[in-house]
Amino acid sequence: MPHKTYSQLAAEAAARIEEIMPWDVPDFLAAHPEALLLDIRERGEFARAHIAGALNVPRGILESAAEWDYAETEPALVTARDKPVVIICRSGNRSALAAEVLAEIGFTDVRSVKLGIKGWNDADLEIVDEAGAPLDGDDAMGQIEQPLRPEQIDPARR
Repeated sequence: MPHKTYSQLAAEAAARIEEIMPWDVPDFLAAHPEALLLDIRERGEFARAHIAGALNVPRGILESAAEWDYAETEPALVTARDKPVVIICRSGNRSALAAEVLAEIGFTDVRSVKLGIKGWNDADLEIVDEAGAPLDGDDAMGQIEQPLRPEQIDPARR
């Protein structure tokens, strides 16, 4: 049986969960003040450029952060089980997979930001740096999208 690629897994997850376009998120959050904006990128990614007010829980610790009694427990996430949770990553792939997992473990209202923070930035929505200072869109993209190193590129395409 052939294996699936990361892109295929993410696309399949996206088809099973609810997605929201980046430009619709501000209105959604305004209409749902109890909602949690959850950024599941790695800590370094989040520090370079993120949405003000987002909670950063890296994808690698998501499941344990979503429950009590773990070193990774994030109370704001644990207590959001019955609240809207809007999940964002860099491009919408990790967040689609994360939305599916959170739904599986009992979160009742999760959605993934299609196109991720890249789409958020493309829509000219505000992104801040580690100190909370706004980033210019072009500067933000340089912080969001790190270039691939040569060894990360498929040898068949080099």
